[in-house]
Amino acid sequence: MTDSQLVLSIAILGGTGKEGKGLAYRWAKAGYHVHIGSRTHEKAEAAAKELTEMLGGDALIEGMDNLQAAEKANIVVLTVPYSAHKNTLETVKDAVKGKLFIDVTVPIVPPKVATVQMPAAGSAAQEAKQILGEGVEVCAAFQNISHEHLLDDSDVECDVLVTGTSKDARAETIKLVEAAGLNGWDAGPIENSVVVEGLTSVLIGINKKYGSTHAGIKITGAHKA
Repeated sequence: MTDSQLVLSIAILGGTGKEGKGLAYRWAKAGYHVHIGSRTHEKAEAAAKELTEMLGGDALIEGMDNLQAAEKANIVVLTVPYSAHKNTLETVKDAVKGKLFIDVTVPIVPPKVATVQMPAAGSAAQEAKQILGEGVEVCAAFQNISHEHLLDDSDVECDVLVTGTSKDARAETIKLVEAAGLNGWDAGPIENSVVVEGLTSVLIGINKKYGSTHAGIKITGAHKA
């Protein structure tokens, strides 16, 4: 466990869903203190217990409501469905001031889930920035990683594109991507999140067309220093 893991804790709002539980599993396995948030305390506690058992009882995972999780953690990750996006942001906006906020939400609107549908703000991440206001660094990440990968201990071929409001925020988010055992790339300012989020609908369409469940993306032709 590194010094940063000892001092940093991560709240996962909507952490009882598949994507949230997958990220919680990977970060708790890496040694981070994870707060699973949910609309109901009971669901969050049940998810925390399940993940702790999966990790052999050796994990720092707590379940609580979304607001409590946001208040307790240094870093806040939002993994709710888009239908709950705005309401969850309004609930926690005061609790996330001065913190890094990572939005995993994709603006998918059933039934046309394979069609890109962006909100008036441009993307879910930009909408989050508008609602949360100044004093919050917002990044978008993990939209193109299938939850099937996250609860699996095997290596993941897919890459993670990270956009955000500053280079420092993107760098910190990439550290968390790597802590989860994934490969992250700085994909530029938060305005670029429209492309990253939109890719999810494209990947859903590819899954449907070709009978897959976890199509992803991989960056080629570039090398990290």
